[in-house]
Amino acid sequence: MITTYAEALQFIHGRDRFKKKPTLDRMREFMRRLGNPQEKLTMIHVAGTNGKGSTVAFLRDLFMAEGQTVGTFTSPFITRFNERISTDGTPISDDDLVAMTQQVQPVVAQLDQELAENGPTEFEIDTALMFCYFAQHPVDMVIVEVGLGGLYDSTNIITPAVSVITTIGLDHMKILGDTIPEIAAQKAGIIKPQVPVICGRLTPEALAVMDQTAAAKSAMIVALGRDFQVNNQPHDQWGERFGFAFKTNRWQHLQIDLLGQYQIDNAATALTAFLVYHQQRQLPVSVTTIRQGLSHTAWPGRFERVNEQPLMVIDGAHNEPAMVEMAQLLRQHFGDREVYVILAILADKQYQQMVKTLLQVPNVHVVVTQFQGPGKRQAASPDALEQAATTHERLSSAPDWPSALKQILATMSAEDVVLLTGSLYFISEVRHYFKETDAS
Repeated sequence: MITTYAEALQFIHGRDRFKKKPTLDRMREFMRRLGNPQEKLTMIHVAGTNGKGSTVAFLRDLFMAEGQTVGTFTSPFITRFNERISTDGTPISDDDLVAMTQQVQPVVAQLDQELAENGPTEFEIDTALMFCYFAQHPVDMVIVEVGLGGLYDSTNIITPAVSVITTIGLDHMKILGDTIPEIAAQKAGIIKPQVPVICGRLTPEALAVMDQTAAAKSAMIVALGRDFQVNNQPHDQWGERFGFAFKTNRWQHLQIDLLGQYQIDNAATALTAFLVYHQQRQLPVSVTTIRQGLSHTAWPGRFERVNEQPLMVIDGAHNEPAMVEMAQLLRQHFGDREVYVILAILADKQYQQMVKTLLQVPNVHVVVTQFQGPGKRQAASPDALEQAATTHERLSSAPDWPSALKQILATMSAEDVVLLTGSLYFISEVRHYFKETDAS
């Protein structure tokens, strides 16, 4: 019997992460035995290679700005597991997590007995906990982030009000496929009959897969760059400002506190999903509310300032498509000063290309290091990361990130920038350190 928070976490994290044969049958049966709590919820479903978390955050704050209560389901967590299941940005309490785990555990035991080694996975249990929690602690809207892919993701048993697909890039290729159309087909798996789907900035070949899937399911599809538009309106303050156009909605100087063109895309994608949801239900929208919601959005670990003087930021650019966006951000906002990057990446990522992408920015200096990877997943070693870019005058290594930071602080000027980036698990470790230091 699970009685403590530590026991609940041990139960959750002690499960298999994947099964050899992907299926939704097990998840559907799991939920049936729990009374199908997901059927009580109004939801928006968010998939994509990158940008899911930020898009969820923008959606959450847009709905909250008009007085709605909003549940979110996200992954991975940055500081504590509880963050994954939150209401209005406040994580589930330890006591509630224990109570939900006590409710779910007997059903898991039944399925383990009946299915032998094919009982529920860790993420299926996470998803079940979320569905049960929000069914018993009602909110106006639940925004559900896909864990991996879409088609066979455990969240994909739902019929949402709106589906969102943020970006398509090469990541998790051993599981999802090694071409853009193959990966797009996995993400398109969340498209449901007659449920509108909003797409972020996709390549033509990825968008073609979405169009084809949506047409087959009689689902309205709306895509950034084709059906709604954004234009960057640069300014001198932190954050981004942009114009937005979708149907009769045309607004200028929308402000967000997150940096990067990709965050403008995420905000616009979330805003379009928000507008489509309201149009479906013939609900009014207020531009004042929209401006408030977008401007208040923050998302931990996404170009987040952790120190002002010198400027230090952290960002979970954990794959090659995200690193391309990061390189563009550094060129646009920090081209006039030196940028020192501390980089730590999981070994199963495209770390060779990620190092090369960063070094293509002429004012960037990279110090590669390592961290303790989650579970059986290993971080790429500094030697492997250094070899990825061969010998380069702006590339060095350190045994750990505190050593790397010490090395940088000894040489940088007060106007330079320090960026700690790579795996979200690495960013979690760094952010925890800085937040503890702030509190003490």
